[in-house]
Amino acid sequence: MAKNTITDVDVAGKTVLMRVDFNVPLNDQLQITDDRRIQMALPSIKSVLDRGGKVILMSHLGRPKGDGTADDAKYSLKPAADRLGVVIDQKVIFATDTVGSDAKAKAAALKPSEVLVLENLRFNAGEKKGDATFASDLAAMADIYCNDAFGTCHRTDASMVAVPEAMAGKPRVVGFLVSKEIQYLTDVISSPDRPFVAILGGAKVSDKIKVIDNLLGICDKILIGGAMAYTFALAQGGKIGKSLVEPDKVGLAKELLDKGGDKLVLPVDTHCGDGFSSDCNKEYVRAGEIKDDFEGFDIGPETAKIYAEIVKNAKTVVWNGPMGVFEMSPFDEGTRAVAEAIAASDAVSIIGGGDSAAAVQQLGFADQVSHVSTGGGASLAMLEGQKFAAVELLDDK
Repeated sequence: MAKNTITDVDVAGKTVLMRVDFNVPLNDQLQITDDRRIQMALPSIKSVLDRGGKVILMSHLGRPKGDGTADDAKYSLKPAADRLGVVIDQKVIFATDTVGSDAKAKAAALKPSEVLVLENLRFNAGEKKGDATFASDLAAMADIYCNDAFGTCHRTDASMVAVPEAMAGKPRVVGFLVSKEIQYLTDVISSPDRPFVAILGGAKVSDKIKVIDNLLGICDKILIGGAMAYTFALAQGGKIGKSLVEPDKVGLAKELLDKGGDKLVLPVDTHCGDGFSSDCNKEYVRAGEIKDDFEGFDIGPETAKIYAEIVKNAKTVVWNGPMGVFEMSPFDEGTRAVAEAIAASDAVSIIGGGDSAAAVQQLGFADQVSHVSTGGGASLAMLEGQKFAAVELLDDK
């Protein structure tokens, strides 16, 4: 799936329209609380600026109504544009619209090595609709299209699909971030070093059914944790107390158990509590033996030991979803044990976005794994084996 990257095109004096993911968290004062997504876009942005190109950045932020009401103000990309200016230590121009008179005038006046950030794409209804006219207006501003927003690669928004379609005949490339995600989530998984182990956690089997189904045909072992383990326990006739469960997915869980055989590894013990708090009454029990007034919050120590041993011998590891309530001690122990095992292993290790990425960061292991994905939904979709139109239509190497 090798695609041309931003370094494969001559950008000198040309305008690059770059889709980035500046969907950063803001507090009540509209201050950015975590600028990692801006930092991760820097290599692609700097590559263009350092070679005398002009950069127009477009992104969404949050879920604005896009109707021009006061509610939209809290979703403005102005704070992200301001932070980018501080980070790259140069003036960043900001357009108060996306394809209106301000954006068009500022895009036309852009000089080499200058940056323009357009206002939130979702302020225009055409973005979510994949509108061709909206896309053509954006496409007309530039000579080159660059996709560096992996977090939205599984979507068919105008900026992801209709804009590059409107720029057919012009260079359409990936940025460094998307290139790295493709390298790990597609290339590594399509021909993994073995044993290849997947670790899947999180709350719902329904979120991971297609992933489990797809990975059963690829992996040597799939380790199950998180609340979805209780749906599997129920499918085996176990007692799960007050644990989070999807009773309507028990039939599917049985099908996956039959299909998976000994590839699908379930917890052998559970860390339970009688309330959702750190100071509740706690106990370790065998899996499927949770008391009626208790709830499973984490895999138990025996399971953690088994999983760590399997990870130790793996050559490729993919992890998506925590093993328990990792935000709350002591129910973070299972997730920590898995993270430590991955960090200590020699395997190529790929951490899916969302909660797994947050857990690895929080536990301090982010720099000891091969790759932490920037897109939760996108990485899941890729593990399901989905093809992304937003990537497929870009220029092949």
